[in-house]
Amino acid sequence: MNLIIVESPHKAKTIEHFLKGDYKVDASKGHIRDLPVSRLGINVKKDFEPEYLINPDKQNDIKRLKDAVAKADTVYLATDPDREGEAISWHLSEVLGLDDTKPIRIEFHEVSEKAVKNALANPRLIDKNLVDAQQARRVLDRIVGYSISPAASVRLSETLSAGRVQSVALKMVVDREREIQDFKPQEYWLVRAHLATNKGGKLKVLLQEKDGKKYRPATAEETEEVLNAVQNAPFIVKNVKKSVVKAHAPAPFTTSTMQQDGVQRLGLTSPQIMSVAQKLYEGVSTPNGQRALITYMRTDSVRVSPDAQKSAREFIAKTYGEDFVPAKPNFYKTKGEAQDAHEAIRPIDVRVTPESMQNVLDKNQYRLYKLIYDRFIASQMSEAKYNSVVIDISSSDYIFRTSGRTEVFAGYTAVYKESAKPTNDDEDGENGLLPAVENGEVLDLKKLEKEQKFTKPPVRYTEATLIKAMEVEGIGRPSTYATIMGKLSDKKRAYVSKEKNYLIPTDISYPLIDFLVKYFPDVMDLKFTRRMETALDDIGEGGRDWHKLIADFYKPFEKQVKNSKITDIICNKCGAPMEIRSGKFGKFGNYYACTNYPDCHNIVPVNEKVVIPTEYICEKCGGVMVEREGKFGKFLACSNYPKCKNTKPLSTDGEVKKPENEGVCPECGKPTRKMTSKTGKTFYGCTGYPDCKFMSWEKPVGDKCNECSGVIVEVDGKKQCSNKRCKTNN
Repeated sequence: MNLIIVESPHKAKTIEHFLKGDYKVDASKGHIRDLPVSRLGINVKKDFEPEYLINPDKQNDIKRLKDAVAKADTVYLATDPDREGEAISWHLSEVLGLDDTKPIRIEFHEVSEKAVKNALANPRLIDKNLVDAQQARRVLDRIVGYSISPAASVRLSETLSAGRVQSVALKMVVDREREIQDFKPQEYWLVRAHLATNKGGKLKVLLQEKDGKKYRPATAEETEEVLNAVQNAPFIVKNVKKSVVKAHAPAPFTTSTMQQDGVQRLGLTSPQIMSVAQKLYEGVSTPNGQRALITYMRTDSVRVSPDAQKSAREFIAKTYGEDFVPAKPNFYKTKGEAQDAHEAIRPIDVRVTPESMQNVLDKNQYRLYKLIYDRFIASQMSEAKYNSVVIDISSSDYIFRTSGRTEVFAGYTAVYKESAKPTNDDEDGENGLLPAVENGEVLDLKKLEKEQKFTKPPVRYTEATLIKAMEVEGIGRPSTYATIMGKLSDKKRAYVSKEKNYLIPTDISYPLIDFLVKYFPDVMDLKFTRRMETALDDIGEGGRDWHKLIADFYKPFEKQVKNSKITDIICNKCGAPMEIRSGKFGKFGNYYACTNYPDCHNIVPVNEKVVIPTEYICEKCGGVMVEREGKFGKFLACSNYPKCKNTKPLSTDGEVKKPENEGVCPECGKPTRKMTSKTGKTFYGCTGYPDCKFMSWEKPVGDKCNECSGVIVEVDGKKQCSNKRCKTNN
């Protein structure tokens, strides 16, 4: 009996459906070992070697797999065809004691009988370069995340997480929001003319040029100049340009474009899309057994296999007609920085239409499968054709323009119409079918219109546009986009909120990004991140040693981490700055330690009140006032405490709060001062203290009650007796 090990029980079930007899298929259920959760798990002194631990909940799975391996004649590892899948195969071979000098790794990009049997006929060695590439990414991300997250958390008094790519993506969102906040709208005006042709046709044209240059009036005065100039001037057809415009079919989906389209069209999040796609790839239950529907869903390639292309062209000819099949097959160019390790995302079999599977798929599975299916079929179809007309009309020194487009041949749009791009009302002057006009024809002016407009700020990112921007910038990879989107909007520590699908940074995101940019400029730089992604890809291709890559990154990064830990807090024993260190104190295992170590061994837990000297002098004893933080915020306290217990409240901007005198003491007639008790409750105390010890929970007005001798106080703007039982209050 031969054994095939995959990650997913669903994939195992699908493969078992068409592999009979000598093969048993079992699943590891994902990773069986990983880096420890509670600590770094990277030995930076020993060439950055990672420490892998077996997941506690995987013990039974490992025992089951070891028993199966002991009974098997041959073992094949059939984890996903990417770097992470390669690493899982390597971990399995290590834990299960397999001989990785033998060809035990099989790889297929679709869970079909043909693909799996072809892989079994061509086993290979585990690709150590791909394993190293995954290890390098994992180690790098762990070092970055576990180094800067605690520092940011302590500095900002929040439980935060920061990541190598996640934080760069968040910076893009924050930068865009700041652009919007700083945006100053510019005024401009649109001028339209409603015209009639000699044969009764109608045209609505938009002002485009003045003296041969693009022109939009910037003020109401300029607009009036245009209206006055053309009001009595003839409108003459200057140029009529007719052409046939062709629109080429879009490429089949990559992971990025599938997520972008899925977010826009289906209203799902990126993690949801990838979860549904995973099920379509691994297989769904049908009346005829488990069946996989799409090829591997983590890819940056638009390449399509010749067999799939041939099947699509035959299906198109039969279903839509020969005119919808291009004379030459459509080929698409994969971007230069893409790995191109897999095909584009497509249906395994075009004969399995979404409609034929509608009764066995849930709502989201059907919608996503149809989206993938339609996009692939459209990608192999003929161009759409349109008759295009552009008409330029002159009046005085101005050119007005309109354009129209009518469909001649639907082509690929019979199956798939691309998402409409945002438009600026009808500022492009485009219409549908236009009336016939001739060069030199004089048109009749029926009406002039003017409309005031203002330039709009940049549009906030959505998940779709952020993924597209990340792809353009070269940060992140197909397998990471959904994870990043999930972390940004995670409910436990949301860094973005959503408003009509637009991503808006939460309050904590601004100081977090400012902290990271200040202390970790390289990590937060888009170009640096892009170069690092390329370097990680180079490891997978065997062109770079991963240990050296991490070492080269770590040397300057270690200095940045050290600098980020030095705080404004001054050691109360020797006066040196204190820094954040890891240890036994605090929720994150951090404490403040004197930088004058070993001469000074002073440490302070992060949750202890720390000392920051200020420029203020205690008016009672002449000591330096220091900044402390208590339950109700920051305040100034005398450094000679406990000999001097003088304190002053601080406002949110760090300034000393001026005493608030509100009310009048009914005992001595002096003003009372609004104060806060240790429990946080507001009260009013006499400024004549300690000679007068009067205090009240409500604001006193200086009078006493004639009925019960209680104090008259002000509550919600009304005067009443402080004695709630007094009949004057009834």
